[in-house]
Amino acid sequence: MKQYLKLDEWKIIEDQFHPEFNEITESIFSLGNGRMGQRGSFEETYTGKTLQGNYVAGVYYPDKTRVGWWKNGYPEYFAKVLNAANWNGLEIKIGDEIVDLNQSTIHAFYRELNMKDGYILRTCSISLNSGKSLEIKSIRLNSMADDESGVISYSIKALNFSDTIQVKAYIDGDIKNKDSNYDEKFWDEVQVGASENTSHVWSKTKKTGFEVVTGQQIQLQVNGQAQQLACQTKTSEKYSELNYQIAANEGDTLTIFKYAVNLSSENHPTKELLTRAQNYLAKISQKGFDQMLIEQAAAWAAKWAINDIVIKGDVSAQQGIRFNIFQLNQTYTGADDRLNIGPKGFTGEKYGGSTYWDTEAYCIPFYLSTASQEVSKNLLIYRWKQLDRAIENAGKLGFNQGAALYPMVTMNGEECHNEWEITFEEIHRNGAIAYAIKDYVDYTNDRKHLVDYGWEVLIGISRFWAQRVNWSENLQKYVMLGVTGPNEYENNVNNNFYTNYFAVWCLKYTLEVLNEIQANYPSEAKAKLDITNFAASEIEQFNHIIQNMYFPRDEKRGIYLQQDGFLDKVIAPVDSIPAGQRPINQNWSWDRILRSCYIKQADVLQGMYFFENDFTKEEIERNYNFYEPLTVHESSLSPCVHNILAAKLGKEDKSYEFYTRAARLDLDDYNNDTEDGCHITSMAGTWMSIVKGFGGMTIQDHQLNFEPFLPKQWDEYAFKINFRVNQLAIKIHKQGIEIDNLSDTAITLKVKGNPYTIAANSKQAI
Repeated sequence: MKQYLKLDEWKIIEDQFHPEFNEITESIFSLGNGRMGQRGSFEETYTGKTLQGNYVAGVYYPDKTRVGWWKNGYPEYFAKVLNAANWNGLEIKIGDEIVDLNQSTIHAFYRELNMKDGYILRTCSISLNSGKSLEIKSIRLNSMADDESGVISYSIKALNFSDTIQVKAYIDGDIKNKDSNYDEKFWDEVQVGASENTSHVWSKTKKTGFEVVTGQQIQLQVNGQAQQLACQTKTSEKYSELNYQIAANEGDTLTIFKYAVNLSSENHPTKELLTRAQNYLAKISQKGFDQMLIEQAAAWAAKWAINDIVIKGDVSAQQGIRFNIFQLNQTYTGADDRLNIGPKGFTGEKYGGSTYWDTEAYCIPFYLSTASQEVSKNLLIYRWKQLDRAIENAGKLGFNQGAALYPMVTMNGEECHNEWEITFEEIHRNGAIAYAIKDYVDYTNDRKHLVDYGWEVLIGISRFWAQRVNWSENLQKYVMLGVTGPNEYENNVNNNFYTNYFAVWCLKYTLEVLNEIQANYPSEAKAKLDITNFAASEIEQFNHIIQNMYFPRDEKRGIYLQQDGFLDKVIAPVDSIPAGQRPINQNWSWDRILRSCYIKQADVLQGMYFFENDFTKEEIERNYNFYEPLTVHESSLSPCVHNILAAKLGKEDKSYEFYTRAARLDLDDYNNDTEDGCHITSMAGTWMSIVKGFGGMTIQDHQLNFEPFLPKQWDEYAFKINFRVNQLAIKIHKQGIEIDNLSDTAITLKVKGNPYTIAANSKQAI
């Protein structure tokens, strides 16, 4: 772990510069607004360790996958989230010296990510090699009010010199991804331009043809007074620059306001991109920096009013949960059903693609409770719109008759993951998508969704499962061969419990939905059954699989086996691994990992988390006690599931330990990988750790249920949730529980098994 960042309830603070951790800090200080974002790099030149990253939502590149060991059915490309034009660049010269913290003496340094109001602040005092000293203050934000724009206020104070300050404000589109093969670049120039105080770079992606206009407009002040200075312009390939010369006297403060926009052909007609970008720049620059900062604070206040979690008595825990909620809100706003939640969001390039099963398994519960119903619905519609591609994906593998295999990684519905054992074997992702439909419908009571959208997705997924299993004459059961479960430290196994169980559940749920839509929406249901060519014989087939699926089990221990042959491994707890060999994915060979008993993330326990009502508490505990000591938690998706199960089993200390790991995974760099970007999709699991873990929230028989406990490290905690027409504020403290119904409608719920009816706009102590 790296604990160099200071604790604060609303801020992430680095109060002295740690250049050795700079790429980690850049990830953590990333900004976004759902449409665009960038890593928290310095604006001015920095020659030390850095990854300059700017990203535009929905823009990607299909990097060629075909290699010497390519096989039939293999994805044609691996989608890369593209590093886009760098709009926040400034080159500052004092006389002939470029300001560069890597080449300067740093006397004082401070930077913060202000999560309450949504901006980065940095101040530093430095001396150049010549002995000239200056102070820098910068504030940067990506506007939540004008979500295709950002702005920088950058000030330089001359402490002990009078000299010319040269400012080059530039847009650089001649960039590449960190993982580019042979330094390949993915953007072509369409047009560049510069005129007095404004410039732009218009770029187009190779192959996919996305077009983005990145524009900037500059305003200058000296000692708070606006300046109209001559501007020299420069353009070259994929680059535009505005150059200013300012005569500064000792004690003067120069402030540069840099307004920027990123307009994409995804959202605007291509022919109008430049005009609209120029108009957008004019609009935000007329507002001015101070007004944009006020609007940013107001936009974040509205978000925090709904989804903040307040913890008393533990600043580390409070900082952790707010950081996770902050990053989730920066990444996805729900305004566009073409977008999804990338595993790194706007914080880095690793993993590629914009959509994993993480969205359905981890993120939808967060948005269901903390945002309008449309946000979660849009995530489901995203998958519905890509059903034809899922059917195509399955067809490439030999499945037919409308069977659908949703991709492991995708940008547009096509599979674009390039690891065989995940692309073709980790098919459990189909189950998470089906589960998300049930989760959404049960939570919102939007039953019409089942006939409008859900049925088509469910029947496609169920047809896949029905074709993916095969009948074993030996076992006289259905089996599923050659899969990878959630534990990616096991590949090409037979009868992964989680996958087999999810397949059966999907078939059951599809038949339940069939009965419901036929009963409640007969005409619409008939049309949907005709569209999907549903045959009555499929009901018999599904039921036969449901009744005869094989689940590997160890009767002696009373547990389900992760897969066939799991007990053939040498079973030894994780704490027997020498500390210097953790994480094992960075210290062991892949062969050694695959032969070991060690589990990357919840697998059998993931199934028991999803389907807890199918198992007794004793069954869950036996499986937890066996599998948890074997789990290395080297997936960011693991700690929250274990937190929730530990809470349900009364293992409060263990539950808190997992919460801490989940909440501070990136802040403390638990897995030595935060420099690649933050683990955005797992951050929703941190929210679940509190609300579903400590708060014990479930939906049973269309009612909210809470089984809360108060971690001994805390004095109290509080959160809000939206549930159908109600909004509730729940507080758990040492004296008991308070539930405040903030809505105009009464609600009946259960707390620790006891029913309570809370009147509209009233509070009840329990």
